[in-house]
Amino acid sequence: MILAGATATVGNTIDPRPVLIVTGLVQEARIAAGPGMIVICSSSDPQQLRALLATLDSTTFRGVISFGVAGGLDPSLKSGDVVVATEVYAGDTRFLAGLALNEEMIAGAALRRRRVVRGVLAGVEQVIAATACKAALHSETGAAAVDMESHIAAAYAAEAGLPFAALRVISDPASRALPALAMSAVKPNGDIDLRKVLRGVARNPTTLRALVSTGIDFNRALRSLRGCRGFLLGGEELVTADI
Repeated sequence: MILAGATATVGNTIDPRPVLIVTGLVQEARIAAGPGMIVICSSSDPQQLRALLATLDSTTFRGVISFGVAGGLDPSLKSGDVVVATEVYAGDTRFLAGLALNEEMIAGAALRRRRVVRGVLAGVEQVIAATACKAALHSETGAAAVDMESHIAAAYAAEAGLPFAALRVISDPASRALPALAMSAVKPNGDIDLRKVLRGVARNPTTLRALVSTGIDFNRALRSLRGCRGFLLGGEELVTADI
């Protein structure tokens, strides 16, 4: 899924190239879409994301941003808290985040009661659902959060010589396990298959409480993510590091 954007400015210089925004879910893609952006949605499928990126000409972009929700690894983070990546870990590989977002808006986020922290993101190929697995990954990497797109977006940017940034909002905190039904209900287009969720609940009503809690966390994360949209563009300006 690709959503087209338009031209934006970089500092005082007009740069016709858009920024590539990498998301995992269609809800994230809809939030990110706008002028100066090309938005792609992986449907939370790492292989699909790699295949999609392989079709794109990296010279047409001026930067890459991973944008969406994430699983919490740091126990102090709650759903809705924002993680601006300092770097991304994927196994033994580390990618630095060298593309600055809108620092003025980030600095003022606390005034709107939104918690923003800077920290490491862990990139994985499969959903980290169990709380014990989250704790183990946090202990191993020191990462604040985990997702399945940032490491792939960072690798693409590194190979292309493009600046990279990642902004992720905590959806499921470290203390909450993701229900198996929630993990399997993502459609190929990145949307949520509500019929599948309802059928699963009908078959096993005991999953309802966990799904409701997960849904509340997810909706809180999306509200927070909408509030972070301005971090990507300050008006019509994107604040970037030198390329």
